[in-house]
Amino acid sequence: MKGKVVDFNGAELRELELVDEVFNLEKPSKAAIYEAVKNELANARQGTSSTKTKAEVSGTGKKPWKQKGTGRASFGTSRNPVWVHGGIAFGPKPRDFSYKLPKKVKNLAYRSIFSIKNKEDNLIVLDQLSVADGKTKTLRNIIDKIVPDTKVSIVLSASEADALAKRAGKNLPNVSCLNYNMLTAHALYYSEKIILTEESAKLLGDFLLKK
Repeated sequence: MKGKVVDFNGAELRELELVDEVFNLEKPSKAAIYEAVKNELANARQGTSSTKTKAEVSGTGKKPWKQKGTGRASFGTSRNPVWVHGGIAFGPKPRDFSYKLPKKVKNLAYRSIFSIKNKEDNLIVLDQLSVADGKTKTLRNIIDKIVPDTKVSIVLSASEADALAKRAGKNLPNVSCLNYNMLTAHALYYSEKIILTEESAKLLGDFLLKK
């Protein structure tokens, strides 16, 4: 398919051949997108929440009262989960929530996101994204010219010039700067607009179809 390459002012410069299997899937997979987003959120979890069982909570091990003859329910310890200040019966313990997702599913998710955004006309291909001084203010001004007041993901190549743009975007709210080979489905899917450089658009075609 043909895509438009534009400058900072939105003026069309030329056409670019975009790979159909990446930017124009006939049936984008929402299931793959869901799995990729869920995987990223799970892998980001710290898994440090912890509670104490009745074996760990402070308190005596002495039986509160004798087993029979008091008329009260029998208890073996004041650390019983039923009691106030007792242990927690089935509370959380530190655990690792991360898991691996097949590469094919991840790539299908990325291709589905790009295809959906492209069909919604929310995919922009810039001829270049030059932030020579690497300053946040410079990048902010560029983004405001293209898509003001919009949550945006910028997909860059691994060149030195794009590295400066990525550095400039670190402190910007609602802006995610991603390398073409280190994408995140969550950032891409929940962005209102996706901006690609001409170079990264070409690289994505090879990277996401690589076996």
